[in-house]
Amino acid sequence: MKCFRFQFVVIYLFIGFLVGCGADTPVPTPTVAVTATVVAEATVAAEATAVPTPSATRTITILYTNDEHGWLEGTESDAGAANLMGLLREREGYAPGSDVLLVSGGDMWTGPAISTWFDGESMAEVMNAMGYVAAAVGNHEFDFGLEMLQVRALQSEFPLLSANMHALGDTSLADLGIEPYTLVELDGLTVGIIGLTTTSTPYTTNPVNVATFEFGDYETALREVVPEVQAAGADLILVAAHACRDEITALARRVSDLGIDLIGGGHCNELFADTINGIVVMEGGAHLQSYARAVFAVDAAGAVTATDYGTVSNQGGAPDADIADIVARWQEMAAAELNVVIAYADTAVARRSPAMQALITESWLWAYPTADVAITNMGGMRDALPAGDITLGAVIGVMPFNNVLVDLTLTGAQLERVLTIAQDDAIGGVSRQGGSWVLHKTGAALDPNGTYHLLVNDFMYAGGDNYALLANLDPQAYNTAIDWRQPVIDWLLAQASSQQQPVDAAIAALLGN
Repeated sequence: MKCFRFQFVVIYLFIGFLVGCGADTPVPTPTVAVTATVVAEATVAAEATAVPTPSATRTITILYTNDEHGWLEGTESDAGAANLMGLLREREGYAPGSDVLLVSGGDMWTGPAISTWFDGESMAEVMNAMGYVAAAVGNHEFDFGLEMLQVRALQSEFPLLSANMHALGDTSLADLGIEPYTLVELDGLTVGIIGLTTTSTPYTTNPVNVATFEFGDYETALREVVPEVQAAGADLILVAAHACRDEITALARRVSDLGIDLIGGGHCNELFADTINGIVVMEGGAHLQSYARAVFAVDAAGAVTATDYGTVSNQGGAPDADIADIVARWQEMAAAELNVVIAYADTAVARRSPAMQALITESWLWAYPTADVAITNMGGMRDALPAGDITLGAVIGVMPFNNVLVDLTLTGAQLERVLTIAQDDAIGGVSRQGGSWVLHKTGAALDPNGTYHLLVNDFMYAGGDNYALLANLDPQAYNTAIDWRQPVIDWLLAQASSQQQPVDAAIAALLGN
């Protein structure tokens, strides 16, 4: 168990990101007979009429989630892991060990406090109990560091997969518990599952954690690995790719000659199911709010046909008792450690809102008065602060990555370069006025030759979210060792808020700083 102190929280290092994604139009193919009902997001996919198949034909169903991000409780009531498991049993006839396989597209652990505080242990236990057979390695699998990745891989009763991840030094991927592919035997049939990891990983997780790895081209990796999987006897080939819709759509067009039957995505939290050049491409949304599904028929001659595909919202499932018990146990553990009320608000503080940006950056400057300016990346804000009691766990849910603050010493000219890059992120201590950056502390415009102190989180200083110039501008920046959440916690405590005197007005006042 970990203990909380109001003056300091000691936790492991990990980080965040935000990526935008596009869509693509599927290309129909005459070579695969598909009868499918693709359902819009947040609706239940209707059953399609199956293509008649010979009696010797076997049917295999693939169920696919991605970007679970530790939401074992669900983002709303009756839509968590227990409800999803119940829905899979009722709607899909799913049971671990059956011809219905459950696969993840990666980013499993980092998210709300019930998972983050325990370094993903709770989510890994839930996914074991749900019977996942494989998971792609997502960029956020590295958030807790390599040692903890190895621990989670050992805990997981299913393999973590990445065929395009390669070690540059002495570190062995096998030692970390990562393999390029796995084979699942189903009573005479073999399903090959290949993993891919987003090529954006070096800057969408802490670059320090992945400095000894490279993340290569997806097509190159598949052209190397698919023949090996085929030689191993795979009757059906799936790719679990932690990559966005536009990436896997383009990939499907380039690798249609390889005999791949399905490419699942991730990373951009999209919900869709299509076919591209005879390959089913799909993604299951995020946070266990939904899943994607595809049904394949394998005839006696080994020919594979996709007979149905679509998406399903996690709604209406009766909670699975075993999963519900696991979640309840972790809820009790999290509450015992994190259910400490530190403030009260009449109104919720929305995720990435101006109020949240000011709360984070201005509390940093309040707690570390040596600094003049504070900048933090928007992708690090992962949830809203609720109305009512604000607990330590709620703050961790907003800022789930275990970052620390770094103090850079810059000239005014250098600081202006950083501010130009940061205009879409959260900035505190300075604002644009009349064509100049004006420092709130002095009311004066930045002096190009002056000296200023800038606070950022160590994810940014390591080059995350395209902030590589920070370390170049100040290679000897001071690591304060201050947990980036601690000033927010301390500032909220200092307001001594209550139902009679909520913290709303104090947060609003930060916007004027």
